[in-house]
Amino acid sequence: MAGPGGGPSRRSHTKSRKGCKTCKKRHIRCDETFPQCRNCTKHQVRCDYMDSPNALVPESPKSPQQPNLLWTAEINATVELWQQTGEFPFPELRVYPEPHWRAYPKTDLRLIHHLSSITNEMFRNRTSSLTVWTDLMPKFLSVAASHPFVMHSILAFSASHLAWISQSSETRNLAFHHAGIALKGLHDGIATFTRINSDAVLASSLLLAWQATDWRGWASLVQGTKTVIQAMQPWRHESLFAEFIAEHSPMPSRNFMIPISSPVTQDARREHMETLSDLQSALQRLQPYLNRQDQESKWVDQLRSYIDRLRTSSPPQTAEEQFGQLYALRKWLFWVPISLLAAKRGDPTVLVVLAHFYSAALALEPMFKDIGSVFCANLSLRPLEDIIHIVQGYQDPRYDQRTQGVSYLIQFPSNIASSYKTRRDWVRQQTNDSSPVQQSPYGLETLNLDLENQIAAYSYGQSQSLSPAFAPSPLTSLPHGIPSGQTSPYLEVPRTVVEAFGSTSYASPLGSPATVPPPYSVHDDHVFNFGMPMGYHPSGFVATPTPIWT
Repeated sequence: MAGPGGGPSRRSHTKSRKGCKTCKKRHIRCDETFPQCRNCTKHQVRCDYMDSPNALVPESPKSPQQPNLLWTAEINATVELWQQTGEFPFPELRVYPEPHWRAYPKTDLRLIHHLSSITNEMFRNRTSSLTVWTDLMPKFLSVAASHPFVMHSILAFSASHLAWISQSSETRNLAFHHAGIALKGLHDGIATFTRINSDAVLASSLLLAWQATDWRGWASLVQGTKTVIQAMQPWRHESLFAEFIAEHSPMPSRNFMIPISSPVTQDARREHMETLSDLQSALQRLQPYLNRQDQESKWVDQLRSYIDRLRTSSPPQTAEEQFGQLYALRKWLFWVPISLLAAKRGDPTVLVVLAHFYSAALALEPMFKDIGSVFCANLSLRPLEDIIHIVQGYQDPRYDQRTQGVSYLIQFPSNIASSYKTRRDWVRQQTNDSSPVQQSPYGLETLNLDLENQIAAYSYGQSQSLSPAFAPSPLTSLPHGIPSGQTSPYLEVPRTVVEAFGSTSYASPLGSPATVPPPYSVHDDHVFNFGMPMGYHPSGFVATPTPIWT
C-alpha cells in the first residue's frame, strides 16, 4: 500500500508500554527483563520492575533456589568466553598476577565480573578515586591470585551487593557462605603471619569489615586491621596497600572490642544539634538544582530523612548504639556513588550530591566519637577531597550559569573537610605526645584467639563457621510474627537490644526477608527502621511498605 504522496508505505511498529520508568525517562528502549532490565543493571540503578509483586516470583520453576545474580545475555556470553579462554574481560584494570580464572566455577566468575565491571567503568571514566573502594579492587584481585581466602572475601562482598539490589535471600546465603570460608582462611593466615602474606591478611580484614552487619563482628575485624597495620610498619613501603596504610596510620589507640559507654553532655548535644541543622540547611540549598534529577533528588531526600531521624533520636552512648545509628549512612557511602557516577559521570550536580554524603560522614564524626572516624569518616575524606577539586573547576566563567551555580554549593563540603582534617590532626598529635612509641597490647596472638572464639561461638546452618557479622543473634524472646530458628542479620538492619511490649527486652533481627516488623509507635527509636523511612527499598528509595534489607 502506498504511503502519503505515493511513496513507499511506512513500516508498522508497536511501541512498548511496559518498559521501566528509568528507560522511559532516558528515552531508550527497555528490554523488559524481569526483575531488573538490562539498562538498569548496566548502570547499577534499581529498576522499578523490582517494585512489582511479580518481581519476587522465580523466573523458572526449575531453579527456585538459585541466587539472583542479575544475569543478562551479554554478561552470560562474556563469562562463558572468560571461562573458556581464561582471559580476564577487563585488562585495563591491570590485575597482576592474575588468578587462574579457568579454575573458578561460573557463579564465582559472575561475582568477580560484577565488581570488576563496576571498577572498570569507574577507572575508564576516571572516577574511581571518587568512591570508597573501587581504587583498591584491582589490588585485592591481584592478592587473591595466591590467597584463596581473599578471593572468598571478594566473592562475599560482591554477593552482598547483588543481594542488596535483588532482595534475594539465596544471594544472601551465597554471600555469607563465602564470608565464612574467608573468615577461616583469615584465621589461618594470622596464625602464620609473615611479610609474605601480610597484604592478604590486610585485604581480607578490610573486605570482611566492610560487610559486617553487627558491631561486635565489625569491632573485631577493625581491631585486627589496626593490629596488622601496626605489624606491617617495618615493610609498609613494600605493600600493595602502602598508600592506604599511610592514610590510616596511626589508627585510634583505643581497643574497639571494649564496650565503653560515653555519656553525652548537654553542651555536646547542643553542638551536635547545630551540626545536624547545618547539614539540613546545606541539603535544602541543593533542592532547586534537583528538579530534573530524579535519582539524585531521591537520594538527597533519603539523607535528609536520615538526618531528621538523628535529630529526634536519643544520642548514642555506647559503641554498639553508634554502630546501629551510623549503619545506614555507611551502607550508602559504599554503593550510592557507583550508582550515580555510572549514570552521570561528569554531571556537577551528581558530584555535589556525593560531596554532601561524604561530608555528612565527616560532620557527624563528633557525634559518634568511639567509632565515627574509623567506621565512616576516614573512608570519606579522600573521595570528598577529589570531588571538591573537580567541582571547584566548574566555577570558571566558561561554564553556563547553572553549572557555576551548583559548583558553588561545594563550599559547605569543603569547609567540613577542612574542619575534619584539623580535628583529626589535633587528635593524632595528642596521641603521639602522650604515647610516642607505645605498642598496642592487642597483638596478633590475641587477634587470632579472638577470631578462634568467634568461629567456635557462631555458626549458621549445620557446621559452617562464621564471624558475628554473618551469624544469628541469640534471641531471649521472639516478638509475635518472627519465626524461631536460625536467622542471619545479613537479611536485616544491625542487631541491638530494644525495649518493646512492656518490659520485654530482646535482640531484634528480622526473622526472614518476608517478615514484617511488628507495629510500633512512630516515635519509637527501634532497630527496624532507624534512618530508613517506612517502605525503604535496598536502593534507598521510598515506596510501599516492604521488609528492610541490608
